[in-house]
Amino acid sequence: MLKAHPKGLMVLFFTEMWERFGYYLLLGIFTLYMIAPETARFPGLGMSNMEAADIYGTFLALVYLTPFIGGLIADRVIGYRKSIYIGGLLMAAGYIGLAIPNSMLAFYLSLLLIILGNGLFKPNVSVLLGKLYERPEFEHMKDSGYNIFYMGINFGAFICNFVAAWLRLTYGWGWAFAAAGIGLIISVIWLAFGVYRLPEIKEADKISPKRPEDQSLARLFTVLLVPAFTAAAVGWLIPGDIFGSDSNDAFIFFTLPVLLFFFNVWRSADKKEKAPIAALLSIFGIVIIFWAVFHQNGSALTYWAKNNTKRELSPAMEKVINVVASSEEVSTVPRERQLVGLHGEDLGTEMGGSYYFDNYNNELPAGNLDGKPEDLTDDEWAKIKEEDHKKYGKIQLWPTELQASINPFFVIVLTPLVVGFFGFLQRRKKEPSTPGKIAWGMLISAVSWLVMVVAAIASGNGLDKASVAWLFGVYGVITVGELLLSPMGLSLVSKMAPKRIAALMMGGWFLATAIGNKLSGVLSGLWDLFEKKSNFFLTNAVLTFAAFALILVLLPWLKRVYNEHVGQGK
Repeated sequence: MLKAHPKGLMVLFFTEMWERFGYYLLLGIFTLYMIAPETARFPGLGMSNMEAADIYGTFLALVYLTPFIGGLIADRVIGYRKSIYIGGLLMAAGYIGLAIPNSMLAFYLSLLLIILGNGLFKPNVSVLLGKLYERPEFEHMKDSGYNIFYMGINFGAFICNFVAAWLRLTYGWGWAFAAAGIGLIISVIWLAFGVYRLPEIKEADKISPKRPEDQSLARLFTVLLVPAFTAAAVGWLIPGDIFGSDSNDAFIFFTLPVLLFFFNVWRSADKKEKAPIAALLSIFGIVIIFWAVFHQNGSALTYWAKNNTKRELSPAMEKVINVVASSEEVSTVPRERQLVGLHGEDLGTEMGGSYYFDNYNNELPAGNLDGKPEDLTDDEWAKIKEEDHKKYGKIQLWPTELQASINPFFVIVLTPLVVGFFGFLQRRKKEPSTPGKIAWGMLISAVSWLVMVVAAIASGNGLDKASVAWLFGVYGVITVGELLLSPMGLSLVSKMAPKRIAALMMGGWFLATAIGNKLSGVLSGLWDLFEKKSNFFLTNAVLTFAAFALILVLLPWLKRVYNEHVGQGK
């Protein structure tokens, strides 16, 4: 199958794989690091769930907001390869910077480096891949090429969480963050080696000619970035919180001039370019909802895995886990109290204990760590814990971040099946158009959240611990939707975007992702406010069904535009 594709596919496959290794390693432990107490064996930042969700959503939003700027720079100045090199090194510096302990300045500066680096890296790898498929013999394989490329993303996302769990439980958070930086360095070296061996990648890295009326980068800085950052400052400084927090206000205000800019891109386009640009902008608007619910895997679903999922290991699995890391231990409370407790919490966890309950709903007094009553001295409490340990033994829990590997596991397993299925339909001339695949992806994603509605109801909305099978269920279903939506979105942009603004429009796709990511943080920030978790998951389902209904209404027009500008589809 791979022999029929451009040779550069596998170079970009592994370039993206190692970059995503670093990125998803960060996401797997990011929330856990922020809510871990400063007094833990490996100190975290001691934030509440709501504070962590706000930072998580803002970070995800900015990570996917900067690609449209990176696309502009690549389109007009330095090209795609140089953008990838610079972006990769900036991200590597950011990940390694997160390893600096006890410094909030280093924490925020490192996040800034990752945000800027991703803006240069992310859109331009995808655009470069699309350009490899512009030759006639490859054009019909572009959808499957992006599916294969997407599988590379998830190889990195699958492996990284096991590395993160081992490093952070054995050596501490800093070693895990540093490993993410090493992944980025490998990514950059791999691409440089691939370009040296395959001139076709260098050939694809040509900046398309611009029209005289296309704005220079300096002009774009004046008319776009200055107003956008000014609007963000206004959003941050205005009294009160219009959208829930200062970061939300700043982000929403920042996006307004950017959205106006994309409207002007459509308005000033040639007549033949207007329809495909309008179609792409419509898709961008709809998929915001998908990303808003999908990227709760690093926040709301992490809370669910930590607090509401049975994570104890069988004796056989304990031996496997202990080969690679010291897992989280529950040792001060009998098993029946661990499995059925307030909000399904792990009361008494030594490494990850009821200090999470304090973050979970703020019902415990500040400083009441590990469930210690305030009228007991440390020595008295230590003696009680030691006696309970001897009486009840201990239970090993698998590390929470491993739940983040379930989704990429399914991507790796299901991608060959999805590619093969659409290849089968293509041979019979029944393959859906790319917009049609995106519509199906949205419907399946909506159904996936009904799995978690049932999971929450079955577990008494947090009163009992739920089986880990429910996490496999929701990720299994939503992964099918993801494979029909995310790589197909990249492919659609590559097919329909005017060549002179290919990277800019790819940046538009990531701008939609950014807005969705920010909304995911807003939605996850409501987690503690939903007494019934089934209602929280039902909200996600309703939002996604609404987005599906909208794309269904637009589908006839989208298919017509697609057929006129790309080719025949069903």
